[in-house]
Amino acid sequence: MKKIGAILVLAAMLSGLSGCEKSRVPYDVEQSTSFDGQTAVESQTTEPQTIEEITTEQPVTIKTLEDRAYEILDNMTLEEKVGQMFIARCPKENGEMLANKYHLGGYILFGRDFKNKSIEEVKDDIISYKNAAKIPMLIGVDEEGGIVNRVSSYSQFREEPFKSPQTLYAEGGMERISSDTVEKCDLLHSIGINMNFAPVADVSVDSSDFIYERTFGKDSEATAKYVSKVISIMNQKNMIGVLKHFPGYGDNEDTHTGIVYDERSYDSFLNSDFLPFEAGIDAGADVVMVAHNIVYCMDDIYPASLSLKVHKILREELGFEGVIITDELSMDGVKNFAEDERIAVLAVQAGNDLLCCTEFETQIQAVIKAVENGEITEERINESVFRIILLKLKRGIIQ
Repeated sequence: MKKIGAILVLAAMLSGLSGCEKSRVPYDVEQSTSFDGQTAVESQTTEPQTIEEITTEQPVTIKTLEDRAYEILDNMTLEEKVGQMFIARCPKENGEMLANKYHLGGYILFGRDFKNKSIEEVKDDIISYKNAAKIPMLIGVDEEGGIVNRVSSYSQFREEPFKSPQTLYAEGGMERISSDTVEKCDLLHSIGINMNFAPVADVSVDSSDFIYERTFGKDSEATAKYVSKVISIMNQKNMIGVLKHFPGYGDNEDTHTGIVYDERSYDSFLNSDFLPFEAGIDAGADVVMVAHNIVYCMDDIYPASLSLKVHKILREELGFEGVIITDELSMDGVKNFAEDERIAVLAVQAGNDLLCCTEFETQIQAVIKAVENGEITEERINESVFRIILLKLKRGIIQ
């Protein structure tokens, strides 16, 4: 009798299940019902199921961002992949056409893209670039505050330019740094910008240093706290931040105008320059920019931006897993190491994911050719493009 009773109870439960309305679930999660704590994929037929079929646990497929990134990558051509590795200076004309033709990963906007334009005109420009691209673009600016402001330098965007980190801290400490970062992110988002090339993580306490005015102006410990705070807020505001300029500018000259040699010891980097970068990475920085300085203690031949050794330090010793980006490849501090069409090839071989450049039309073709002739493997390209696509997914640029 007990056995018969149990069978009747089980039959009643199964009958109840068959009449239940299906729950609504995300499109990429298989619909399922529950039976005695077990998961079972619902039948697509009206035929009765056996008890064994219903109670067998089945996997539920939920796509992660990584899964989605690989899915997108698998459906890209070589030309599309290489194009994604370039974040180009926005051209004066034909921005939409060029973004589409070369499958560009993004545009960097400079002062000329905001000067004498209304807010609505800039918004329309950015929308046109984004709409032209098959894969949504990164749209970046250098809005550091102080002497480097691409947007707030023009009164139609803000009554006064954003102040430097040093001035902000003198006015109100970290609280003032925080409120300024929030306002900066809000302004940039409002016009369609999703990437700010800030904060400057270089350590400088000497006002005679080239980089001093752009830095926090304090020692490595204080700079590390500043960088961590800014990156944390940028992440909360869903703004891509860029730590720059790894491995640390120090007291060196300007790489925009010539080759710079850094003769400091490795210990000086370990005990000072690396600390703000480590703090930013720990806070969740998405991107790190590598400078063009030749740092003898790391690589006495190539600038940091073209050095496999420097990139290995950033990846392995500092544990950075995000996107590595070059400084502008047209700078004099790096141009002497190769012809224009070779600079990008060296940059990819060194381990960069994103390449900042103005002459992207020439350099994209050079990288494609280097892959086709075996000088660069497609696997190497895939590593970088995966990181770029994952970043765009993470920040909602790709929906």
